[in-house]
Amino acid sequence: MTSWPLAGRVAVVTGVSRRRGIGFAIASRLAGMGASLFVQHLVAHDVDQPYGADRIDDVLAALREQLADDAQLENMSLDLAAPDAGETLIDAARSVSGHLDILVCNHARSGGDGELGQLSADLLDGHWQVNTRSTLLATKAFAAQHDGRPGGRVVWMTSGQQLGAMRDEIAYATSKAALAGVTASVADGLIEQGIILNTVNPGPVNTGYLDEVGGDRPLEVIQAVQRQFPAGRFGEPDDPARLIAWLVSDEGRWVVGQVINSEGGFRRW
Repeated sequence: MTSWPLAGRVAVVTGVSRRRGIGFAIASRLAGMGASLFVQHLVAHDVDQPYGADRIDDVLAALREQLADDAQLENMSLDLAAPDAGETLIDAARSVSGHLDILVCNHARSGGDGELGQLSADLLDGHWQVNTRSTLLATKAFAAQHDGRPGGRVVWMTSGQQLGAMRDEIAYATSKAALAGVTASVADGLIEQGIILNTVNPGPVNTGYLDEVGGDRPLEVIQAVQRQFPAGRFGEPDDPARLIAWLVSDEGRWVVGQVINSEGGFRRW
């Protein structure tokens, strides 16, 4: 157990419903470091996407295979659009896992978006509820249960809105930009409780939506984006997962309140 840097710690990871997803890659990394896991999923969201959904039992079985001997895996299906979803998530995790050490808010509502002229109040509210409100309120509930022991970590996810235009995804970009914009302010309060918050922008990571067959955008767009990577490939889910695993470990303890762009040299011009 002493060789596992997260042994004895419990990590909550949201958005873990597909084996090609970033959430699954993060949970896998943390399991390999000895953490117990509480994962949130919403398969119904993936069913509506062009790339489709996994059987959640298969996802959970794959994670169990990676757990350390004494670690546990718990899970729940939860729609994070509900007003009380953030608190519900943390309460459910605490009820089965006790004290929580790590919170990774990987979930996101994306798709069904548009340019400024296509916006509606419902579209804006829907993205805000899932991407921003639930993240802030889950972080609030996580902080309330934290008892000051070493290892308190929170990681949010954003999408590089501050680095370039996303004109076809205004509702999504707005909701994620809010997290990037408030990271330093929230981190400044959390650090006094012994909790370190950072936000990660993974850049374009192919979780299925950038597949040439079965993706959610035209082939010419997919190919144009791929050409902007010096390595000639999109990000892979394990690329941001490696960074996040380091941030939540003791090795990352001196990085506080940062928005970290991990994009593999992605050229936005």
